[in-house]
Amino acid sequence: MQAGVNSFILTPKRWIEKTSAIGIISKAGRYGGTYAHKDIAFEFASWISAEFKLFLIKEFQRLKEDEIQNKSLEWDLSRSLSKINYKIHTDAIKEHLMPRTINKPKESFIYANEADLLNVALFGMTAKEWRDANKDKDGNVRDYASVEQLIVLSNLESINAELINNPTLKNLAGK
Repeated sequence: MQAGVNSFILTPKRWIEKTSAIGIISKAGRYGGTYAHKDIAFEFASWISAEFKLFLIKEFQRLKEDEIQNKSLEWDLSRSLSKINYKIHTDAIKEHLMPRTINKPKESFIYANEADLLNVALFGMTAKEWRDANKDKDGNVRDYASVEQLIVLSNLESINAELINNPTLKNLAGK
C-alpha cells in the first residue's frame, strides 16, 4: 500500500524480510552489503541498466559461439585421429588379405571384419552391435569415441597393419 507514496523506500533487508526471499543476503555495518545468487544479481542489474543487460546478452552469444567453435575443433581433431593409420591399415588388408579376384560385397566384408576385430578389442563390441544398441544415434562407434580411444584405435590399426604386412609377426600372433 505504501509503494505509491513518494516517501516509500524498499531496502534489500526489508524486501528479504517481507518476502522471505532466499538467495539474497543483506548485512549492515563495516563489511556489510547486499549479496545475491548470480542469477538474482544478473536479473537485478539487467533491470537497473539496459546497457548491462545488452552486455550480458552479447557475452552469452560470444560464449556460445566459442563453444560451437571449440566443439568443431574437437570434432576435426577426432576425425583426424581416426584417419591417421586408417589408410595404412586398409592398404595392408588390401595387399595381404584380399584375394586378387573378389566381388565388392565380399571385399567390404573383409575390411569390416578387420575393423570389427579392432572395435571388439577397444570398445568390446562390433560396429553392428553398437548400432543395434544405439539406434537413436547417427554415425558409428568411432564417431562417439573419446580422443583417448581414438589414439588407442590409431595405434591398434598401426600394429594390426604391421602384423598383416609381416609374415614373421603374423605367425607369432597366431594369424
